[in-house]
Amino acid sequence: MEELQDVQLTEIKPLLTNKNTRNFQDFDCQEHDIETPHGVLHVTMRGVPKGNRPVILTYHDIGLNHKSCFNTLFNYEDMQEITQHFAVVHVDAPGQQEGAPPFPSGYRYPTMEEMAEMLPSVMTQLKVHSVIGIGVGAGAYILSLFALNNPTLVEGLVLINVDPCAEGWIDWAASKLSGWTSNLVDVIMAHHFSTDELTDNQELIQTYRLHIAQDINQDNLALFCGSYQYRRDLEIERPIVGLNEATVNTLTCPALLVVGDTSPAVEAVVECNSRLNPTKTTLLKMADCGGLPQVVQPGKLAEAFKYFVQGMGYMCGPHKLQ
Repeated sequence: MEELQDVQLTEIKPLLTNKNTRNFQDFDCQEHDIETPHGVLHVTMRGVPKGNRPVILTYHDIGLNHKSCFNTLFNYEDMQEITQHFAVVHVDAPGQQEGAPPFPSGYRYPTMEEMAEMLPSVMTQLKVHSVIGIGVGAGAYILSLFALNNPTLVEGLVLINVDPCAEGWIDWAASKLSGWTSNLVDVIMAHHFSTDELTDNQELIQTYRLHIAQDINQDNLALFCGSYQYRRDLEIERPIVGLNEATVNTLTCPALLVVGDTSPAVEAVVECNSRLNPTKTTLLKMADCGGLPQVVQPGKLAEAFKYFVQGMGYMCGPHKLQ
């Protein structure tokens, strides 16, 4: 990623239309509720699939939905220049979308594996033949599982704050200090933000604390967090040339791993990078950036995504696609 240029970074202010309003607006989107083998998924689609190009498919992290996780990035001007050439499908994890009703008593929330198994139904219903995935945290884990199980459907992955390990190895501290049950909002904030961010960037922190506490159904959120807490290890390993390329369990598509240099997820992302094919994987550690690079540095992430898509053969210039 040596060719990445410094770009003018937007501040977080566009999120705040006034002191008490959170602005994660969708533009020109169609919403769908799609039946899958493990329940209904709410998805939001921008544009229509274009020829043989893949569709960009996003999956958000715990405590967020597609709007709060991705709209700062996708509404950013440089990203819109790229996405005018692709349709975009935003997936909301079960019960995490805006205005989602509570699940009935006794409802069994899908596991991480089951959430990955829901995605082929989405692609079939929306007539999508392949995707470039962009996932954050839990969403990055789900998209990794999806790619491992369906390598022909995934052309590339951008994995932000991905943790390939079972809970307890890297995020032991957050769960040990608070416990998922004592204060869910505090634990999720510690999952997203470093200690410095929690004290230094008050506007960002207030926006997301209020969003997590007020905009997401808390019972549904606890179920999603529970599934992520009990995830298994992805059991991926770096292939060794001439020895096990054909048999090793690892991602076969190009992957861009992204993490802010002060993010709580740094160790996890570095660990994931060590388990992937170095000829197909790039690790981008963003300077002066914490736990939500797609929100705090959308310009830099859009630039990285442009180079990533270009490397896959879809872009041959800043504004022109093959």
